[in-house]
Amino acid sequence: MGADKDLADLGRFSDPALLILTSLASGPKHGYAMMQDIAGFSGTRLEPGTLYGALSRLEQRGLIAPCAPAERRRPYRLTEAGAAVLRAQLATLQRVVTTGLSRVVPV
Repeated sequence: MGADKDLADLGRFSDPALLILTSLASGPKHGYAMMQDIAGFSGTRLEPGTLYGALSRLEQRGLIAPCAPAERRRPYRLTEAGAAVLRAQLATLQRVVTTGLSRVVPV
């Protein structure tokens, strides 16, 4: 059994909010563009319900804000508060990665 198949049984290791904030760090995007970007950099495919639920929560907390609609699309941008939260979360993840990599026993 491969490692990818083994990991699938454990569930997701990614938080939709973190993935969305990371996507918006490169500039404003609408939902479909975020889904494509997130799939590209993380290999995680967010379903529309998951994406839009997380967008709503992030907007309510002031971490993202809607931009002017473009045609039928509603893009979002990262706020200053969102950027601060993203930096803090990434610093924590970096510590986890560094610790995990230092503790892993070669197979």
